Amino acid sequence: MLVPRSGAEITICKQHPILMCIKDNLSAKKTNSSMQLTRAADYGLRVMIHLAVLPPDERAALPQLAEEVEAPESFLSKVLQALARARLIASRRGKMGGFVLLERGRQANVREVIEAIDGPIQLNICLSTGRSCPRKSCCPAHPVWVQAQQAMMDVLNSARIQDLARQASGGGVDCGTTSLADLDKSPA
Repeated sequence: MLVPRSGAEITICKQHPILMCIKDNLSAKKTNSSMQLTRAADYGLRVMIHLAVLPPDERAALPQLAEEVEAPESFLSKVLQALARARLIASRRGKMGGFVLLERGRQANVREVIEAIDGPIQLNICLSTGRSCPRKSCCPAHPVWVQAQQAMMDVLNSARIQDLARQASGGGVDCGTTSLADLDKSPA
């Protein structure tokens, strides 16, 4: 189990090594938080871990990847394009084609994968570079956003794809067979 400095845990599911497990119990209440990982970033991270588990230079076809990470092929195709543009993976067309993890992707951390798909991670607009909130100097919430942003970045920066893949290939944690589709069906 990988435990980043801040104490948050990132674990891999034993039955589905590509699926990340959430350490605390999921509540039955559905939330629509804007501070939530996008599906695209989640699928991208799953793909990266799956490709890192494969033997070096082994290519995976889109249908295989979609099945492994439990994602629709059409949606996953766009995620893979973003990962390829970021030079984390490479793709090849044709009969012997597919997707392969590049060394840069193997060394990447979770933040780099998320940002390759969704762009820079910011909890609040006042934290972006180049923009300045006129209330920043007098806002009592600003230091909270700064501290929360730093803690999140520390966790995401400390989790590397190669380490998560090592954990996945070592068995991971048994967290059952709950998929994102099951979570979507939970009562509100």
